[in-house]
Amino acid sequence: MKAIRIEKNGGPEVLQIQDVEAPVPGAEEVVVKMAATTLNHMDIWVRKGIPGMGDLPLTLGCDGAGTVLALGDAVQGFSIGDRVVIFSLTSCGECSFCKQGLDNQCPRFQIFGEHRDGTHCEQFLVHQKQLIKLPDHVSFEDAAASSLAYLTAHHMLLAKGVLQKGERVLVMAGTSGVGSAAIQIAKCFGAEVFATAGSEDKMQFCKDLGADEVVNHYSPDWYREIKSKTQGEGVDLIVEHVGQAVWEACLKSLAWSGRLVTCGATSGPKVSTDLRHVFIKQQKIIGSTMGVKKEAEAIVDMLAAQKIKPAIAKVFPFRNVVEAHKFLESSEHLGKVVLAW
Repeated sequence: MKAIRIEKNGGPEVLQIQDVEAPVPGAEEVVVKMAATTLNHMDIWVRKGIPGMGDLPLTLGCDGAGTVLALGDAVQGFSIGDRVVIFSLTSCGECSFCKQGLDNQCPRFQIFGEHRDGTHCEQFLVHQKQLIKLPDHVSFEDAAASSLAYLTAHHMLLAKGVLQKGERVLVMAGTSGVGSAAIQIAKCFGAEVFATAGSEDKMQFCKDLGADEVVNHYSPDWYREIKSKTQGEGVDLIVEHVGQAVWEACLKSLAWSGRLVTCGATSGPKVSTDLRHVFIKQQKIIGSTMGVKKEAEAIVDMLAAQKIKPAIAKVFPFRNVVEAHKFLESSEHLGKVVLAW
């Protein structure tokens, strides 16, 4: 079978489509014939080289959807031909966090395509507990585009941010995967949604997704616009994944007793915080990573009910993966970048 692999770190030129041995399922394992997967910024970071990733060579890709191709003898609840979406995170299943269903807090958690071989392959071997059945009317492309980004946004908004109906939410970089997901999910749960974007067409894209107000984050005083649009109060909850470039402005946009939830640092991890504002205004800064399986199942339910619709910028054939990486790195896309097998 074919797989998209890297043997060394570098630019898109290090991506290789290689012939690898087809997987054989163990007792509780399933082989999924992949139909669609996506590119995430994590794929770029792993390709370039980040501390803590798995050993090379490595197959990239952390999410995706397809059909069941083969089953182990002890697999229950799945049949050959079932349509499935992959839950991207594995955990030990034995620690106190796992026993509480908090997969993403397991000290031994791993992400496909970062710590171990991922989903950018024709056939993917996975434990049965990592699969969720996909309704017939939900496309593989939509399922793949929603699995990691929407899971991350859902966890940030609800589990970590404890979003309440009627609250004001600010979504940074609203045209990104996590950003576009957060706009839609926040609206589903009754929030007033503010977003940032870097151009007029991207700002309109955020409004089309459901954002009530959008500001240009390249404006030096964009946070003043947020304060003005909230009658000087600021927002109750911020979904943040940009990091260094927007950090101080985000904190200035936050209301008293507001919460900032962060899951990434695409512009850099080193930030400056005036703690006096944090403790005087009784604000919270909260870290978040991915989510748990029950949230992934909730995302599939929302897809099935047409409460959310992933924004897909472009679908590339898997053989055009180099072009797809370049497109994602250009930052000109609006929505998710999908690879179709």
